[in-house]
Amino acid sequence: MDVQGMVAAGFEPVRDAFVRNFEERGDRGAAVAVYRDGRKVVDLWAGTKDADSGPASTTSTDGAAPGSGSAAEGAGPWAEGTAQIVRSATKGVTAAVPLLLHQRGLLDLDAPVGAYWPEFKAGGKEKTLVRHLLAHRAGVPALDTGLTPAQAADGVSGPRAVAAQRAFWEPGTAHGYHAQTYSWLLSELVLRVTGESIGRWFAREIAEPLGLAFWLGLPEAEAHRVGRVAAVEAPESAAGALRTRPKRNVSDAYADPNSLTRRAFAAIDPLPDENDPGYRAAELPASAGISTARALARFYAATIGDVEDGGARLFAPATTALAAAEESAGPDRVLVVNTRFGLGYMLHGPASPLLSPASFGHPGRGGSLGFADPEAGVSLGYVTNALARSVTADPRAQALVRAVRTSLTAL
Repeated sequence: MDVQGMVAAGFEPVRDAFVRNFEERGDRGAAVAVYRDGRKVVDLWAGTKDADSGPASTTSTDGAAPGSGSAAEGAGPWAEGTAQIVRSATKGVTAAVPLLLHQRGLLDLDAPVGAYWPEFKAGGKEKTLVRHLLAHRAGVPALDTGLTPAQAADGVSGPRAVAAQRAFWEPGTAHGYHAQTYSWLLSELVLRVTGESIGRWFAREIAEPLGLAFWLGLPEAEAHRVGRVAAVEAPESAAGALRTRPKRNVSDAYADPNSLTRRAFAAIDPLPDENDPGYRAAELPASAGISTARALARFYAATIGDVEDGGARLFAPATTALAAAEESAGPDRVLVVNTRFGLGYMLHGPASPLLSPASFGHPGRGGSLGFADPEAGVSLGYVTNALARSVTADPRAQALVRAVRTSLTAL
């Protein structure tokens, strides 16, 4: 395996785990980055840009320019700037938008959502607070009728549908993962508060100042950087880890067409083609973010401190504390296992083990992960084009987290 990039002294276990992800856990193309105290200590990439292609060439690290045949469609080696769709890891990044609006005094977390979005006050949702929306307590994880991919991305149909949807439980009294509907809840709230789309606000206020290769709504000019993703079966070594989970898990619930789990993920029906340029260009803050591993790690580094190369701290200490403070815990009505959430972030726990109980971040179904740990001063970003059947605790991401923990212990 030709792994490229850098590893600071003491973080060699991360490189070793990254290599084993290819040798033992089914990775085809991937990257991982780690920051410590605002300084990049791991930045690695390997494999092929296109998960559907054969073994990657190792003769180039730059990839090809747009319009140069198959490379423009995603083939070739994974390059330093290769980005991929990160699915629900998008949620943790875009959750920074309402938290920054709160930090700037523009959004009250304890106000009813209907104070900003009057049409939302229907179907038993009148008392839904902004913090309920961010902590998956809003009671609308599914829709009675799913939206087509085109409707999901049009910026109108999704918000209209969740506003009209009757709550599945009294908002604030329970939690359940809003896998797809989080997109329309968050994007419309931000639109009502700022007057502009969440993708545009994120680009100007977060991505550009920090120099992040992260897009919510991929520009056509950046499309050449993104390879094709593909579903893969977990190899036997990874499957063994999955079998240690409880008998009833999210995969079981998803197989039941009548379950709230299945209905939550089927809020977009059929599921969109994540290789489709139209989907990649959509501003769906629950699922359609495109990122490099370095951008994920750098973003999370900025939530807990200043970052090298001119990256000013994004969150005030009080906002960092809000991100990591538990808002929801216990049985999840959608993921069917115990989960923990802060305001837009998944917290360390059995469903998604992170570095320590202080960590906050978000996994993406199929493998990707981003998080920060303010006590350790560490952040991590991992992206992959080989989408496994995992929902939260992907074996590849977990191997990297354990390697970071090992490295810190030895330093």
